[in-house]
Amino acid sequence: MAPLADLLRPRTLDEIVGQDHLVGTDGPLRHLANAGRLTTMILWGPAGTGKTTLARILAASAGYATESLSAVTSGVKDVREALERARRRLGENDQRTVLFIDEVHRFNKAQQDLLLPATETGEVVLIGATTENPYFEVNAALMSRATLWRLRPLESSDIAILIERGVELRHGSISVEALDAIAASADGDARAALTTLDTALILASSLGVDEVQFEHVSRARDGRLYHQSSDTHYDQVSALIKSIRGSDPDAALYWLVTLLESGESARFLARRLVILASEDVGLADPMGLVLAESCARAVEFVGLPEARLNLAHATIALSLMPKSNSVTRALASVTRSVVQDGLGEVPDHLRDAHYRGAKDLGFGGGYRYPHDFEQGWVDQPYLPETHVSRVFFDPTNYGREGPLVEQWRRRTGRGDVSTPDAPVE
Repeated sequence: MAPLADLLRPRTLDEIVGQDHLVGTDGPLRHLANAGRLTTMILWGPAGTGKTTLARILAASAGYATESLSAVTSGVKDVREALERARRRLGENDQRTVLFIDEVHRFNKAQQDLLLPATETGEVVLIGATTENPYFEVNAALMSRATLWRLRPLESSDIAILIERGVELRHGSISVEALDAIAASADGDARAALTTLDTALILASSLGVDEVQFEHVSRARDGRLYHQSSDTHYDQVSALIKSIRGSDPDAALYWLVTLLESGESARFLARRLVILASEDVGLADPMGLVLAESCARAVEFVGLPEARLNLAHATIALSLMPKSNSVTRALASVTRSVVQDGLGEVPDHLRDAHYRGAKDLGFGGGYRYPHDFEQGWVDQPYLPETHVSRVFFDPTNYGREGPLVEQWRRRTGRGDVSTPDAPVE
């Protein structure tokens, strides 16, 4: 029996679930396909987001033939042969060809360079698929000839649609709780969701149960699943964040592992660490954000189970760092002012003066270029006249923030910064 992921593979643009920003009613790739004019492109996105399927549908919709290669198993000889077939097809049948290369980042430079002449002359339209950042992994010469389209992880609502299609195809049934559990644990990966569903359906059937329940899904995932009907998952996430904020590395690591063992998405945890780095560490250690962002990149690049090391590294480091929420408070203060007081006018001396007629309007006049002055600073207003006396940033002396602020005060001659207009709730 064929797996659900294969049986439910879309055959038209209208059957694709998700990726509306690319193939929706006004999606750019839909327009290209409908016009029958495809261009060389790179499809970049996580596993299970439909890169291969989308490439095949685009080719079929535009009336192109398709040649498919995998960079993992194909060599220079395979590429040459595919290009030769495309040339013959164009000359004999006047039909253009899409050369689809899966995991295109795995091609070495020589293999990628081989594609350049054919894409330039239009003998083929190259569609490459990759899970890696193409700016780092794909030949710059090839990137310059391609448009880049980013596929996003599917939303839980999209995954739910696929699950319902799969259940109907298998003539089964599934509880709402079990459906939600699969959708939530799939991490935007349609293939993973349908594989879990297939396994859960088999487990339920072997036990003589007509309807897939939460416990069948949990067993299909080897217990790596949090229970959506309880608040435990959200409580554990809260405990992780508060433990890091409270500078307790032992507790933070405990809750991190608890979440991972419960099946929580590594990508979700990495995103939470990136947010926390600005929200709770902030200027007390500006490198916290760099560390957290590097962790998120490592999670995408390495994947589980090895990415547990990257998450643990970042969690412990962020726990040890000094904490400041001055960024959070400043953002809230400014937001409140903009919402309540409206937008202020840009002062004339700060307006763009690079277009014809700007100087006649008085724009840019009186602006003093800071680099012309000692220490690269000059006293002049930057806020709208209606806000000129307002203060939003209320610094702390924690960690590196204290020296940064002190250096700023010495350079600008400012004394203590007064308290913002209203406290953050």
